[in-house]
Amino acid sequence: MLVVLYFKFIWYNFFQFKILLLDGFMDNDYGAAIFGVFAVLFYMLIFAYAIFLIFCWVRIYQKAGKPGWAYIVPVYNTLVELEILGRPWWWVFLIMFVPFVNIVIVIIMTFDLAKVFGKSVGFGFGLLFLSFIFTPMLAFGDAKYLGPIAENS
Repeated sequence: MLVVLYFKFIWYNFFQFKILLLDGFMDNDYGAAIFGVFAVLFYMLIFAYAIFLIFCWVRIYQKAGKPGWAYIVPVYNTLVELEILGRPWWWVFLIMFVPFVNIVIVIIMTFDLAKVFGKSVGFGFGLLFLSFIFTPMLAFGDAKYLGPIAENS
């Protein structure tokens, strides 16, 4: 019983402390305004990054000789990417409908993307784990499309 009362005391004091912090921050409109400004800036940054990635992928598709607008069309972009990689079209169904297998397929596609542009396995790991750096490197770097070499390996 004493332990329960002690936890209730800690729980109550935690929320009192939290309320005191928020009370000092939100008792006027400045705190909410500052939060609003940072939220808007954060979403603008995310939006700008998304637009940048779209340009990167459009450039990758164009390097492979495919239309850049194909990246913007859902499902069709996966079909075009599979064509770029030399993988069968029915992998789309594995990607869309088979749980856990789709993760493996996408990892294979990532390494194949590095391979068809003449990059190493290390670059494939970069695309997998640091895609925000390696995707622009692939798009705007000196990588040349070598063709769908995935079907030959």
